[in-house]
Amino acid sequence: MINFERIGDILNNYSYLIGYGILSTLILSIFGTFVGLILGIFLAYGKNVKIKEMDNFIIKGLKYLVLGLCNIYSIIFRGTPMMVQALVFQYGCQALGFNWAIIQFPSPLSNFLNGWFLAGLIVITLNTAAYMGEIVRSGMNGVDNGQYEGARSLGMSASRTSISIILPQALRNALPTVGNELIVNIKDSSVLNVIGVTELYYRLYITIGGRTFAYLEALVIVAIIYLILTLMASLVFKLIEKKLDGVKFSLNPFRFKRRSFDL
Repeated sequence: MINFERIGDILNNYSYLIGYGILSTLILSIFGTFVGLILGIFLAYGKNVKIKEMDNFIIKGLKYLVLGLCNIYSIIFRGTPMMVQALVFQYGCQALGFNWAIIQFPSPLSNFLNGWFLAGLIVITLNTAAYMGEIVRSGMNGVDNGQYEGARSLGMSASRTSISIILPQALRNALPTVGNELIVNIKDSSVLNVIGVTELYYRLYITIGGRTFAYLEALVIVAIIYLILTLMASLVFKLIEKKLDGVKFSLNPFRFKRRSFDL
């Protein structure tokens, strides 16, 4: 049975630890999503490389290499759990003689930032990049081919057309999926506790639960906070989508009003 008095005690006595946990989770998820998106754009271009008959032997070889590396990267990071990737990263670094625990930060950053937190940032970013690559590639392939042909007929180079015409539309089309990926990262960042990342789940269940033995109450608080964070992320992306679609945004769902443009 849930003890609401215990929940109140945890919130009153350990609010600073909960705050550090929320901050850690937000940094992990936001950094991982948006840096992963940048890496995913390069990955999408790599997977969209076209091999032409006119290419010489060296160019063809380089293109096959890029395609192969991008496909292998995507298969590995999309086909294995992030928890396993984090553990492989940890033991791999230790096998090479590097221990992330030696990285220290001055107070008050040391309350949530340490070497293993940086390792967690790397893991979640690399994992997210594999998914973002597929998201961006799908968005690019979904843009009408007439857009490309029209830009080329106006004298734009292939690279400029891709960056200035195709990519912005692909990112706009992929925006809802990018928002979903942020929500996934908010929740999945909890698995990084296996390498010592002190995010929200670790702070509440492991640290606070271990001190108070109120594990059930700690999990209830964790679930509520994750729900609030994911709802806030969803709301922010809906706001961005409405702005990009030319719709005035309001927290009142009955007050959406489309802008009028004077010609």
